[in-house]
Amino acid sequence: MQFGDWEAEHCDALREYFARGMSFLQIAKAINAKFRTSYSRSAVIGRARRMRLAGRARHEDRPKYWPARPPKAKAKTPRPKKPRTRHVPELSRPMPVLERAKAPKLRCVEIAPRHLSLVDLEAGDCRYPYGGDEAGEVITFCGHPRRQGSSYCTPHFHLTRGPGTVLERAAGAVSLRLVEAA
Repeated sequence: MQFGDWEAEHCDALREYFARGMSFLQIAKAINAKFRTSYSRSAVIGRARRMRLAGRARHEDRPKYWPARPPKAKAKTPRPKKPRTRHVPELSRPMPVLERAKAPKLRCVEIAPRHLSLVDLEAGDCRYPYGGDEAGEVITFCGHPRRQGSSYCTPHFHLTRGPGTVLERAAGAVSLRLVEAA
């Protein structure tokens, strides 16, 4: 009887080795050595199942009652558990809840914005926004002539970027003179 792509001699060898009680890995190695094939252990298991040599044990072949497992070895004497003290780092302790202080409205002292709406802005106008801090508050824009290569006028450019080069700005904080809006 031929099974798939296995030669008849290979199937006969499988039956013979299985009857001897060899493991599937040993059977695969023996068949590969004898016939110069390259069957894997899984291929041998699959072939044995299709030949009905191996598979799940039938119900009638199983013992009626399975033997009980041997009892686990007991520890000599149980050790008392040490109470664990937890170290909570300072950073993970809950922070106290503080009331939010209302932020004062700030504006730049040297700039008197024109307060243009977005529709009224022209191509060369400064786009520095004012307002919109509270719900329903109208947002207006500065509207002064823009600095070349920027969206803002020169004072707003310096307000947003700070003086100096990129490295100089990154090196230290820039102090701006801001006052509370009336």
